[in-house]
Amino acid sequence: MLKVKKGDIDKMGLLYVRYNRQLFRFIFNMTRQKEVSEDMVQNIFFRMLKYPDGFIGFGEFKTWMYHIARNVVYDHFRKVKRTPAQSELSNFEDKMEGDQYTDAQLDKEQELKTLETAMEKLSDENRELLILCRFQELKYHEIAKILNTTEGAIKVRVHRALTQLRCNYLKIEN
Repeated sequence: MLKVKKGDIDKMGLLYVRYNRQLFRFIFNMTRQKEVSEDMVQNIFFRMLKYPDGFIGFGEFKTWMYHIARNVVYDHFRKVKRTPAQSELSNFEDKMEGDQYTDAQLDKEQELKTLETAMEKLSDENRELLILCRFQELKYHEIAKILNTTEGAIKVRVHRALTQLRCNYLKIEN
């Protein structure tokens, strides 16, 4: 990013190749909408190109990138009232028609559907924490930098989010 900042715009392509899938997964897990997520990834890289001075170079690039990504996602949520979206990755009812599945496959599909529903019932902040921590596999200190807080606070918040997720899951399962 420092090279992009100095005028070597071709390096933005390398950053895109390196990080676009990671950003897409993060955004998709927040929005559950494929096309919207793809548009947001483009918007994030556009913002990085438009405002390269935002990256000072002292911190990690990923931290700065996730700051921008969070802003783009929350800008979207402000514009479009957030509602629980149907997952575009799997639709349990559609898969049951026509295809033959084993009991184990059906059980796994149902567990994933229940987990998705439990995640949807979390607050945006808790869902974001779990996505960053568990799906994006960021370290607690990285998440703390992204959210401008301490590592200890992140550990507590992740624990609380997991507890809430577990409660949501058990309510749905029963």
